Amino acid sequence: MARHHRDGQVAWIGLRPARRAPVRAVEAAEVGPAGLEGDRHPSPGKRAVTLIQAEHLAVISALCGTEATYPLLRRNLTVSGLNLAALKGREVAVGSAVLRIEGPCAPCSRMEETLGPGGYSAVRHHGGWCASVVAPGAVALGDAVVPR
Repeated sequence: MARHHRDGQVAWIGLRPARRAPVRAVEAAEVGPAGLEGDRHPSPGKRAVTLIQAEHLAVISALCGTEATYPLLRRNLTVSGLNLAALKGREVAVGSAVLRIEGPCAPCSRMEETLGPGGYSAVRHHGGWCASVVAPGAVALGDAVVPR
C-alpha cells in the first residue's frame, strides 16, 4: 500500500486573497510555516494548505451538473496523477516544501451558491485534503508531488 504508480504533479496553484474574493491563480508560491504566502489567512496546523486531486473535478461536475473548476473549489493546490487519499497521515514533497496530509477537507456551504443546488453533496468525499507544513519551501506549476 505504500507504493504508487508514479509521482504526482502540481497542476494548479490558487491563493484566496480575501474572504469571498475570487481565487487568484498563480504560477508559483512560497509555502511558509502557516501555509501559502498571500493566502487570506494563514492557519498553522492541520489546515495550513488545502489540496485536491485534478481527477475529482470530473466527478464533482458530473454529480452537480455544473462544470467544477479549480477556482470554484477554492483549494490551494491541485495535484494530478497521485491518489491523495492513499497518503493520509504521510508526508509528501511538493516542490521544495514538505507537507503532511492530515485529513479530508470538507466542503463549505458556499458550494451550494457556487455550484448550484446539490453542490455541497457533489463535493463531499471529493473536496480534497488538508495538510500541515513540515518544511517550508517553494512550489510551482509542474513540480513533482512525491510521497516520502
